[in-house]
Amino acid sequence: MAFSSSSISPCCSSKFSSNSYLPDTYLKAKVKKIDAFNNNTHTFPLLQCYPFLNSKWERGELFKFGTRAAVTTEEYLLDGATENIQLLKGDSWSVHKFGGTCVGNSERIRNVADVIIQDQSEGKLVVVSAMSKVTDMMYDLIYKAQSRDESYLTALDAVLEKHKLTAMDLLDSDELASFLSHIHHDINNLKAMLRAIYIAGHATESFTDFVAGHGELWSAQLLASVVRMSGVECKWMDTREVLVVNPMSSNQVDPDYLKSGERLEKWYSKNPSMTIIATGFIASTPQDIPTTLKRDGSDFSAAIMGALFKARQVTIWTDVDGVYSADPRKVSEAVILERLSYQEAWEMSYFGANVLHPRTIVPVMQYDIPIIIKNIFNLAAPGTRICRSTDNEFEDGQISESPVKGFATIDKLALVNVEGTGMTGVPGTASDIFGTVKSVGANVIMISQASSEHSICFAVPEKEVKAVADALESRFGQALSSGRLSQISVIPGCSILAAVGQRMASSSGVSATFFSALAKANINIRAIAQGCSEYNVTVVVKQEDCVRALRAVHSRFYLTRTAIAVGIVGPGLIGGTLLDQLKDQSAVLKEKFNIDLRVMGIIGKDSMLLSDSGIDLSKWKELRSQKGEIADLNKFVQHVSENYFIPNSVLVDCTADSHIASHYYDWLHRGIHVVTPNKKANSGPLDRYLKLRDLQRLSYTHYFYEATVGAGLPIISTLRGLLETGDKILRIEGIFSGTLSYIFNNFMGTKAFSQVVKEAKVAGYTEPDPRDDLSGTDVARKVIILARESGLNLELSDIPVQSLVPEPLRATASAEDFLLDLPKFDHELSKQRQEAEDEEEVLRYVGVVDVVNGKGAVELRRYNKDHPFAQLSGSDNIIAFTTERYCKQPLIVRGPGAGAEVTAGGIFSDILRLASYLGAPS
Repeated sequence: MAFSSSSISPCCSSKFSSNSYLPDTYLKAKVKKIDAFNNNTHTFPLLQCYPFLNSKWERGELFKFGTRAAVTTEEYLLDGATENIQLLKGDSWSVHKFGGTCVGNSERIRNVADVIIQDQSEGKLVVVSAMSKVTDMMYDLIYKAQSRDESYLTALDAVLEKHKLTAMDLLDSDELASFLSHIHHDINNLKAMLRAIYIAGHATESFTDFVAGHGELWSAQLLASVVRMSGVECKWMDTREVLVVNPMSSNQVDPDYLKSGERLEKWYSKNPSMTIIATGFIASTPQDIPTTLKRDGSDFSAAIMGALFKARQVTIWTDVDGVYSADPRKVSEAVILERLSYQEAWEMSYFGANVLHPRTIVPVMQYDIPIIIKNIFNLAAPGTRICRSTDNEFEDGQISESPVKGFATIDKLALVNVEGTGMTGVPGTASDIFGTVKSVGANVIMISQASSEHSICFAVPEKEVKAVADALESRFGQALSSGRLSQISVIPGCSILAAVGQRMASSSGVSATFFSALAKANINIRAIAQGCSEYNVTVVVKQEDCVRALRAVHSRFYLTRTAIAVGIVGPGLIGGTLLDQLKDQSAVLKEKFNIDLRVMGIIGKDSMLLSDSGIDLSKWKELRSQKGEIADLNKFVQHVSENYFIPNSVLVDCTADSHIASHYYDWLHRGIHVVTPNKKANSGPLDRYLKLRDLQRLSYTHYFYEATVGAGLPIISTLRGLLETGDKILRIEGIFSGTLSYIFNNFMGTKAFSQVVKEAKVAGYTEPDPRDDLSGTDVARKVIILARESGLNLELSDIPVQSLVPEPLRATASAEDFLLDLPKFDHELSKQRQEAEDEEEVLRYVGVVDVVNGKGAVELRRYNKDHPFAQLSGSDNIIAFTTERYCKQPLIVRGPGAGAEVTAGGIFSDILRLASYLGAPS
């Protein structure tokens, strides 16, 4: 297609200037050839190039002959008139980079100018991005123009208006007039360029880079004007005149430091200044075609400038206080890292941490120039220093920070697995695989290979995996059909989690701690990779588990508290008391023990209270009545366990409900820890109990039930300690009921049994219906729990129980009727008491586990008055362990065995034991 001169709107009538890279109305570029004998000017009307839009334009010829005109003209017209001023490089220079957010409006630009002025460095080179959102607006112009959407003109007017209003708010009359002259000239040129793109319906990469880079030109000019108005001599630099880069791919360029250094010297000789405001993001190719430094290009510009000036440091100003140990949007308590090595920063950047682009670090490393990450909105924050690491293990006489500095994640990945015995020992297989992946332009993010060479797996972006899989199946089709390769499989929905730290290589146990934390959070790992440098350990996990995995490992390395999401089932007497204890102790646990217990839900019989961040336990009753919703156990469990900000969750069952206990297996299977005083699960059907314990042993999910037997007494843990250390249990005998202990401790003299029972009920020692205590069933459940812990596979029905409820009263309708009729049966127990007293003995209601004979019993027994069981008072419990080690004199555990306070304390103790298992300091 040919174009006439009328095809281009005559929108640029001003003369071509040294600040513009685009010709005016007739797009004429004057290239002067300086000859030793004469001066001849050759003019190329570039309108003649329009018929070659598909050839010369797309090869960058327009820019070769036109856009370089500004530089070549200026260079060759010097004629030796300008004094050759040498640039003195070194520590006298500091480099600053301000991102788009930092210069987002006039007020922020003033703040940036203040920071520059207050910097006491002798020389200051400031790299600035386009104003916030402007680069996106420029790319939108190109998209609209090549889509032949005429609204690009309106969008361009909006760009002009944004900068015009900002300038009018910032600049005085002279600076304002100069800036407006320049921007109007640029806008006219952009209209011509966008009109050409509109007509062609296509924008080359060079055209796109040229248009997109204008935001930096304008913000640099604005900032330079503001600095000058403060009385500081200042020049602005169009870095396309200085930085030379070689495009390596559509997303990467390599700086040419030699040519860039030469151009910097020339630029500085003509523009000497100790305060320079330079454009970020943009540069030129060796052919003088405008280009960009691609993603995070302004940071890269600052690092290159730091290297060219051999600056003392490069400060990257942003809107955060520094580099975090993890993404604070995912880990709410991530901390600011004071220092990172170049390698650590590079690793974290590669794995997606919002630090710097990995290539930003390369230019400064060779000169040991530190990079400082600081917050423009919080100048008092020290920020993060990125510099060469030292091998000192101690700083200021103390052990240096954790060997793992931080964690980063990459989402939306797929894992490709190539597997087959035909791969073993065959040279070039990996080369063929990754050559095929390269042929479709896919980016391999991580590789893992078994040493047997039987399989290779690698991670690629999920959007690229179909092309990769198709290409591999096509390339290895014959190997698949012959059986040399068994499969090429794809696992979608994956994420990468990386732990980064330079001291990981010299610190033993880091990997073990990392994987242990993931296991304890019930995270399944699909692939692992670790380089020999040990700067990072990388794992692939399900994307749905990624945030929980991140929280788990972050917590484990003491960068934050050990956090546990707690769900309370049954906020009755014991559950309510536990909530009060949690409220009173939470601050101490956080401050002294690094444990953060957050109650995310409370569920009762009819209603439940849920919270996303943790319930305020000082008013949980009021909140439950005001904001409670209808109880839904499934919803409750899901809410507590799938909280993305807390990796570990525990359900605390404070009920005596067998229906709730029937859910334990499912909860443990889902990775939810369980703590309970509820005896129903461990004393229920034997097969269900064995299944539950097998699951517990095979997983890292914990099931604690100390309070099922002795309330707050360490009965279960004592028994386990004996067994685990190799002792053999012979007999366990004890008074397991605080209620019955109280009754028989007070059943003396002439008191009737019925009278003592009534007193116990009034004192709150019995259940609402005392028959629940007197029946002996509760004691039998404790006996069966201890029997099973000792290795006896007994059912509850195997335990003979002597009930203290008279047979005629077992079917009495109410507790009141039972207490009214109980005195009729006092005679039998009074008789037994008298017989015991006659023999200097006392009556005690006990449970017995006879391990030697494989049986148990619950019954009323007589003990000599000097026996430990006869020495009890109040509602104390006592348990005697007779073992091979403790044969002559049993091991005695004695203490309060009933009451809400001690039972809740036992549950609380189990929760803290869980926290220590999950990484809290012991």
